[in-house]
Amino acid sequence: MEILYAIVALAIIIFSVLTVTTRKILRSATYLLFTLFAAAIVYFMMDYEFLGAVQIAVYAGGIVVLFVFSILLTTHPGSNSEKLANRHVWWGILAAVATAAVTGWALLSRCADLFSSKPEMADYTMQDLGNAMLSTGHGGYLLPFEAVSVLLLACIIGAVVVARKR
Repeated sequence: MEILYAIVALAIIIFSVLTVTTRKILRSATYLLFTLFAAAIVYFMMDYEFLGAVQIAVYAGGIVVLFVFSILLTTHPGSNSEKLANRHVWWGILAAVATAAVTGWALLSRCADLFSSKPEMADYTMQDLGNAMLSTGHGGYLLPFEAVSVLLLACIIGAVVVARKR
């Protein structure tokens, strides 16, 4: 089972890197779709069928279709994005390393008890997971969840504004 987790994690990493490094915007959306499907596989492997189905229906289905629709409204699908100057690439690499450091620190500081002893996955129910993900207390993820929804709304509004100018 660990080998399958490693294969899926490697697929997530590869498709995530391809998503942000390709210059073809529709290919980038396709790689994002593959990344989201691989994340759904992780949910299914943990026996969270509902979350896996939601991942496929909402993110892999709805959000990627929304992205592709926005891409087709605003750009020509076969066109390449502009190549960045070297100084912009280094700023991007610096930002990626800083983000990886902050993410690693957050993971290690918030999940230290998970690394100290192996938790029993069978003890958690879907209600426990939902309460943990959408609570406003310590360890809750309601604020980031809402921030992502506001970010997606801003992307949609930006795509409509850009499309109306043409």
